[in-house]
Amino acid sequence: MDIDAPRILGLDVGERRIGVAVSDSLGWTAQGVTVIDRKAGDWWQALDRLVQEYRVKEIVVGLPRNMNGTLGPRGEACQALAEQIRARYSLPVHMWDERLSTAAAERTLIDADMSRKKRKQVVDQLAATWILQGYIDANRRI
Repeated sequence: MDIDAPRILGLDVGERRIGVAVSDSLGWTAQGVTVIDRKAGDWWQALDRLVQEYRVKEIVVGLPRNMNGTLGPRGEACQALAEQIRARYSLPVHMWDERLSTAAAERTLIDADMSRKKRKQVVDQLAATWILQGYIDANRRI
């Protein structure tokens, strides 16, 4: 197993925070990495470091759709950010339907009896993991 193998980065983009997950070196599983605070300074620098550290080869951005499949303002904002990411890193950027990923992550943390304060700190990271794992599973080549 090549620990320096290029990885896939998954992002759960919110107005205030970006949850970040990364694939394992084989591209089979997603693990949560961190949460980037978009309100604290230059958050692009934090993303730059992660892209470099994990030798990212492609990026998956969660696309929040309405339950009827249409895009609302948040979905359009995520698409715009995905275009900025594509231009900044010259990497493939994929949009992945993230409907209910945050709700599923929240449910998982509640089931684990995690306090509300701790849930708030990790829910975006876990949502990014759900998004990336969904992408990995759908694109697995057997």
